[in-house]
Amino acid sequence: MNQPAAQGTFSPPPYIRVTALALIKHKTRIFVFEAHNPEAQEVFYRALGGGVEFGETSEAALRREFLEEINAELTNVQYIGCLENLFVYNGKPGHELIQLYQCDFVDDRFYQADSFQACEVGNPFTALWVECDRFKSGELRLVPPDFFQFL
Repeated sequence: MNQPAAQGTFSPPPYIRVTALALIKHKTRIFVFEAHNPEAQEVFYRALGGGVEFGETSEAALRREFLEEINAELTNVQYIGCLENLFVYNGKPGHELIQLYQCDFVDDRFYQADSFQACEVGNPFTALWVECDRFKSGELRLVPPDFFQFL
């Protein structure tokens, strides 16, 4: 099973959650956040994004999440597809449908730094650029695993 949908502290809801995530590539790297599953005592990485609110399109949710979490605007936003993710996080089952978009940052400064400190609902997290080869080799864990088909 895979890992959670959102940054920070997360408790999977007892329903299917719709999320929007961004695949942002720069040369041989992708933009992800680092998270920790306390029960499994493991670190994992995931593309940034978040939950789609009622009445909001998934693209609008993606743009909103990036503004809220790292104060970044997105451009060249293109829908890639939908992934279904069943996972266990902190001992609880979760289920999400991920609307995946490929996009770029408007501001070039996001391509210059290696990492950024960010916050979601009072929970700090680190967003960073990671070489794709580190995931492909198994050195680092990228979730959900189906994300690999788009790298």
